[in-house]
Amino acid sequence: MPSVAVKLYSVFFKFLLKHRLQNRSQIPVNDPNEGTSFGVTSRPDEESTAASNPSFTDGVATKDIHIDPTTSVSIRIFLPETCLGSPDSDLRGQSKSRVKALSGSDLRRNSYGAATTDNVTDNHYRNSFRRNSYGCNVDDLALKSENGAYRGYAPSGKNCRKLPVMLQFHGGGFVSGSNDSVSNDFFCRRIAKLCDVIVLAVGYRLSPENRYPAAFEDGLKALHWLAKQANLAECRKSLGDKRGGTDMKKTDSHGHIADAFGASMAEPWLAAHGDPSRCVLLGVSCGGNIADYVVRKAVEAGNLLDPVKVVAQVLMYPFFIGNVPTHSEIKLANSYFYDKAMCILAWKLFLPGGEFDLDHPAANPLVTGREGPALKRMPPTLTIVAEHDWMRDRAIAYSEELRKVNVDAPVLEYKDAVHEFATLDMLLKTPQAQACAEDIAIWVKKHISLRGHEFSY
Repeated sequence: MPSVAVKLYSVFFKFLLKHRLQNRSQIPVNDPNEGTSFGVTSRPDEESTAASNPSFTDGVATKDIHIDPTTSVSIRIFLPETCLGSPDSDLRGQSKSRVKALSGSDLRRNSYGAATTDNVTDNHYRNSFRRNSYGCNVDDLALKSENGAYRGYAPSGKNCRKLPVMLQFHGGGFVSGSNDSVSNDFFCRRIAKLCDVIVLAVGYRLSPENRYPAAFEDGLKALHWLAKQANLAECRKSLGDKRGGTDMKKTDSHGHIADAFGASMAEPWLAAHGDPSRCVLLGVSCGGNIADYVVRKAVEAGNLLDPVKVVAQVLMYPFFIGNVPTHSEIKLANSYFYDKAMCILAWKLFLPGGEFDLDHPAANPLVTGREGPALKRMPPTLTIVAEHDWMRDRAIAYSEELRKVNVDAPVLEYKDAVHEFATLDMLLKTPQAQACAEDIAIWVKKHISLRGHEFSY
């Protein structure tokens, strides 16, 4: 059973969530803010946010990008420090040497918190180690422009290692949460380091300001943006990275593709380090519904998304529901944090009034006549479920349907776990949350490894 602290926090969490959902349900239909296309992607008055940091202060650099001028859709990029290694270097040997150089406690503090500064010798050794590995000092990574305004990582074209790309969709019942919240920032940093991937956390529009299909369209828009960035990176290569022999109307002094105003159109981090041919989608709770929708659209698009190829998806306790209740929906209807009654209210806020139906294609992946590609064309799908989560049975049933058509679709069920046990702010630092992230990394690496360097377990 969950601990007493988790039970007490769950009571407080459900009371606060119910109050917020009831307030949002009272928004009149003719409210001028209702249905605005720009929308909101976060609620700063409800949850704290983490500022982006474009330098590798804790092993991951982050950057926020607004990808659509007509909406509030944004992306936070999580770039792990391992991207600075040489493409031909043996990263596995490098990680082993790192573990030998640093004690386990120091390495963990350096990853997730502020390390102590009283041991000058260890700090000097760490800096020396990075200098030998990446050919530069740690201070040199925090580059600044000529006017001294920008201090952050800027790819130089040397020692740029290509990494797979992961699109991450946060949870929150479609009505709350954000890609830059403290909890989501912590989780994405952990996944970026463990999976050794570039994480793109998508900030989609929330309801009831923007109801279905806004969040789903935003997820697909993020995938199309990634494809556009990949094509711009290819154009950049064709134009050359040197000033000589290029049309300076099309490229700036760094070889970036520029628009009429001189602004770089190709995102430099993705252009230098991103490998879109190894793309993974990860969805948390309601983000799992979005991820599954985006994957279906990617399968339908086929080669139209080249060079982006979705090779796998991870569904973490997806927000599935249906008119015919499952065994877990009956037995665990009043479970921890997100009970069924509040989740139904969230679906009422998300689906348009005339379309509310728990068997809506966005809510129930097993509904008959659902549009989209055949299940046998779906990519490998890992499903994470919790023992004390009323949504677990439908997620397991969806995974079973995938396995019936020979899709690699394992299920990992965690004992004594609750919904969002690996992503909720209070539970992020628990051993179970860490173990879940490590299990995801083991499975993901099997599908993103390059041929000849397969990861086995």
